[in-house]
Amino acid sequence: MSDEALTQLDAELDTDTTESIPIPAPNSPEPLSMGAVLRVATMRRLWYAQIVSVFGDFLALFAVITVITFKLHATAQQITGLQIAYLLPIALLGIISGVFVDRWPVKITLVSSDFLRAGLVLLLMLVHNVYGFYAVLASISIISSFFGPAQGVAIRSAVPFHGLRSANALMQQVFFIMRIIGPSAAAFMVAAFGARSCYLLDTASFLASGSLIASLSLIVPRKPKISRAELIAEEKSGLAHIFEDMKQGAGFIFHHTALLFVIVALAAGMFVMGCFGPLIAVYVRDTVHASTKTYGVTIAMIGFGLLVGVNALNTFGKRMKNTLQVYLGLGGIALGTALLALIPFVATGIIGCFLIGFSAAGIIVPSQTMIQQETPPELMGRVGSTVMSAIFSAQIAGLIVSGVLADYTSVRGVFALCTLMLAILIAIGKLWMEPDDHPALA
Repeated sequence: MSDEALTQLDAELDTDTTESIPIPAPNSPEPLSMGAVLRVATMRRLWYAQIVSVFGDFLALFAVITVITFKLHATAQQITGLQIAYLLPIALLGIISGVFVDRWPVKITLVSSDFLRAGLVLLLMLVHNVYGFYAVLASISIISSFFGPAQGVAIRSAVPFHGLRSANALMQQVFFIMRIIGPSAAAFMVAAFGARSCYLLDTASFLASGSLIASLSLIVPRKPKISRAELIAEEKSGLAHIFEDMKQGAGFIFHHTALLFVIVALAAGMFVMGCFGPLIAVYVRDTVHASTKTYGVTIAMIGFGLLVGVNALNTFGKRMKNTLQVYLGLGGIALGTALLALIPFVATGIIGCFLIGFSAAGIIVPSQTMIQQETPPELMGRVGSTVMSAIFSAQIAGLIVSGVLADYTSVRGVFALCTLMLAILIAIGKLWMEPDDHPALA
């Protein structure tokens, strides 16, 4: 786009330059810091919305887990089933939801998703059995499958390309902090005020998030105009056109080897993280013969490692290639799982879990940044939702497969298999999926 066209567009929109459509500069400007990114008004409000909604989400989710565990005396399989019910709709609907996100107005999609989820959370107050909780959490997840990719479109539209790494780090930082404090906060509130207090606070958080986003002036690159004849044909084709759009998004990913690699790497990392949920408690109890207190410290190290890793990468990895960070992240996770498999002591368990969390940040942030930089605006919803589907599918697979593999081998055997899988993925990436250097797409 020429300078004259950009000037004309800014005049038409009558907005501040910080809110204009981000165009990658040819001279690779210095990456923006988190503070600089937060000075962009749109990004700052999106960040505030993320803080309140994610905190409310974790309160409600862990309140439900507390209720079904201690009041309804759910089995381990039922608790795992609750997590699957929360993840499965996004895994299944992710690819399809992106088609609609690419067509719908971004702000309306985000705001309506928040308000709908606020109403659904209130239904938790009426539920008194495990399967009712399954149904409500699955319904919330269905709406979330549209919110996630729409949020990715909004971030890309609000932040210059050289600020996307810090923007993604900020969003992930919120998630990891809330993941650390969410369980204890939910347990305290359930004990002191009852589970309903968590549900009401989550409802309020969605309303607050939706109101913040409604106040934004989002500027999304305009879609190419289509003729009236094409519009009529599109309306007649219906389902066939949806599948065509899905095929277009998938085709872009599979023909872009760099993106395909980071998506596969991200899924592999989330698979390993999914394996840890059910198995780390058993590892602490049966392998290192430690107490529940040790388990609490060990599992917290993953979240703490993620938080430290996000900040470290944003500080020291600004000039490091995204793909190199992904390789290092995969290698770090493999080293962590190898420590758990080969040296079964409390100290190495804590170090291994911290290393896994720290290294996972080396996959999550650069892969999201690369996806936003390399994906054309008209495909952002489809690519973003496909990535989300892959992540949640991998987590579900980790939850399910870990128990089966542990029965056939052992917990340490599962960690050893994870190490082998990651090593193979690194080799495949280096041999057949090494990307060519090329500038990001506008």
